[in-house]
Amino acid sequence: MPRLLGVDIPNDKPTWISLTYIYGVGNKVSLELCRKAGVNPQAHARELHEDELARISALLDKDYVCEGQLRRQISQNVARLKDIACYRGIRHRRGLPVRGQRTRTNARTRKGPKKTVAGKKGVKDMK
Repeated sequence: MPRLLGVDIPNDKPTWISLTYIYGVGNKVSLELCRKAGVNPQAHARELHEDELARISALLDKDYVCEGQLRRQISQNVARLKDIACYRGIRHRRGLPVRGQRTRTNARTRKGPKKTVAGKKGVKDMK
């Protein structure tokens, strides 16, 4: 199993698909990497030689932000939003949707599972 930037990429898949297992590398970037490094994108990852892996790794380091560096950059951006207390930062801090989605219903991914609150006794129950 070849290893790039601390990530094991799968052997049994074509190179361009295996490269998408690296955080920050999608389909377009992986095909671009294969073209720049002179690697056959349809060849399986197990067929890559050490020099081809080294070329891909060098290109990733030089031209792209990915894996730990990208994760760090994203977390710093979110922390900056929280520090300046802008609307988006407040939404991040409260764990609510940031990009304008509704929260009355359908915000379960950000809010977590439902927390049932005991209801008030109705007027009918008092009589």
